[in-house]
Amino acid sequence: MEEKTKYFVLKKKAVPEVLLKVVEAKRLLESERAESVQEATDMVGISRSSFYKYKDDIFPFHDNARGKTITMVIQMDDEPGLLSRVLGIVADFHANILTIHQSIPVNGVASLTLSVDVLPDTKNVSQMVENIEQQEGIHYLKILARE
Repeated sequence: MEEKTKYFVLKKKAVPEVLLKVVEAKRLLESERAESVQEATDMVGISRSSFYKYKDDIFPFHDNARGKTITMVIQMDDEPGLLSRVLGIVADFHANILTIHQSIPVNGVASLTLSVDVLPDTKNVSQMVENIEQQEGIHYLKILARE
């Protein structure tokens, strides 16, 4: 049985050095101070394979509650009511939906890109993501960005 993704918040001193270097390499690429993954990984002192292994699994946590936007992509079955359940979970956690884009389903599966504004009264975001992932018909959820 496949285990659903769980999220943890750690102090920087508890995070392995390689993961901190992946975050730094991503920052170099985003700020265009490095032109390629190879250049960024050379600058921080890790292998490209380490970068690719962890790049989608670590990102900095910014504790500014107001105005934080989380963009996620969800692959889901094309079944009546599933999108409504997902949006209901977001509403239950008091987050504000900014954008919704659902692709045309192919072979009964659609991709949904959802941008959510985390408000001061938004409840536990990790729990919201976990609740979405646990819905019948959700194949996967990936957080693309946090601003």
